[in-house]
Amino acid sequence: MKRLSKKQMIVFAIGQLGWSMLSGIINAWFVTFYLPTQGDLEAGANQFVTPGLVVFGFLTVLGLITALSRIFDAVTDPLIANLSDRSTNKRGRRIPFMQKAAIPLSLVTVLLFCAPVNAISGINVAWISVFIVLFYLFMTMYCTPYNALISEFGKTQDDRMFISTAISLTFFAGTLLAYTPFVFSGMLREAVGYGWSYRICFIVLAVIACVCMLLPTLLLKEKEFVDTKPAQSNMFKSLAAAFKNREFRVFVGSDIMYWIGLTLFQTGLPFFVKVSMELDEGMTMLFMGGMTVLSAVFYPFVSGLVRKFGKKRLTILGFLGLAVAYLITALIRIANLPGMIAGVVICVVAAFPMALLGIIPQSIVADVAEADGLATGENKEGMFFAARTFAMKWGQSIAMLVFTSLAIIGTTQNTDANDITASAEGLTIVAFVAVAFCVLGAVILSLYNEKKIMKEISHKPEEKTLSPEEQ
Repeated sequence: MKRLSKKQMIVFAIGQLGWSMLSGIINAWFVTFYLPTQGDLEAGANQFVTPGLVVFGFLTVLGLITALSRIFDAVTDPLIANLSDRSTNKRGRRIPFMQKAAIPLSLVTVLLFCAPVNAISGINVAWISVFIVLFYLFMTMYCTPYNALISEFGKTQDDRMFISTAISLTFFAGTLLAYTPFVFSGMLREAVGYGWSYRICFIVLAVIACVCMLLPTLLLKEKEFVDTKPAQSNMFKSLAAAFKNREFRVFVGSDIMYWIGLTLFQTGLPFFVKVSMELDEGMTMLFMGGMTVLSAVFYPFVSGLVRKFGKKRLTILGFLGLAVAYLITALIRIANLPGMIAGVVICVVAAFPMALLGIIPQSIVADVAEADGLATGENKEGMFFAARTFAMKWGQSIAMLVFTSLAIIGTTQNTDANDITASAEGLTIVAFVAVAFCVLGAVILSLYNEKKIMKEISHKPEEKTLSPEEQ
């Protein structure tokens, strides 16, 4: 079998650039677009759904739709993973799923922001409900097989680290591109109106994302690089088998802690900037961009560090590094730190841990999946990565509930408004809780037996592969 060349690995990583742009659009703009603030309304925004905490007294209409769609999303992860693992398609087990999902995913992302009634309406609620579910369905159809290929394309530890590094870079790049409507929508607003100034930006980004997602499906022939027999287990047996793996359970436990801590910080960043640091909210993008760029500077060094210190130690270091960054955030008001200085210090401190945690965990999952496949004789890479995604989504969902509950401590929530009224006291508590989750993640990961997994992989039967030079 062939090994991917570095150029082919970069082509593969471009697929993640595409889907991360679409995911970033939803994460950055879904709530902002459909729950406009008073300032947005004065700028020409429409209200499409009833605002405020009108569902059971603590949920918005959009919050309920989002919660139900994430439940659906969590169910489809193992389903798609099992279908992919068991696929007998002559073109491979992964690429056909990705190719079929790319265009619908891009189209649905745009249609989600095209509610048909320019006023509060039940029709809009139905429209949003249908298209958010379709978004998560097609996202899973692309991402779950895509992630499984990390293990299958990465035939050596160096290959896996290069792929993990490349897709981490394209993920951050795609997420940053999703924020570009902050800049370009204002330029279009006078000519096309508030709503279409954003929709045009989303259409352009979706077209670019679609091309990026299709590139690896058109340029990489899966069967030339992967020779795996389809798994025979059904979804429930396959999922149970993945969680039966002790090392995977440990990793997932730590990973949930990571996603809770990270999401608490990312969700709270605009509020930390505005309330804790007392800076203009526009500084959020500057801090996030600076942190991302600085993190990318460390990427080329991660592979060398992994060879010297191992993945487990560096991941634990990443957890503790993020905990330090969150601790500084918690101390801004307590220690009366200058806002701008605190923001810069947090970006610098968090950058290296973000590089470690952005690259290494995907490679750990690939190691565990390969070791399990050697032990059981069944290749269930799709299910392992789906289970990791499942953990990520649970961590993010828990974090959103924790944040909205803690951030308003010490203030009065206006249930008729869309704006979350966060207090300095509540945000300090959020930051300390994020510290606790990161430390807990490090403690749990300390139980991971990396030596055992690497020993099992080292005993893999010799497979004849052609290096890029030999092909």
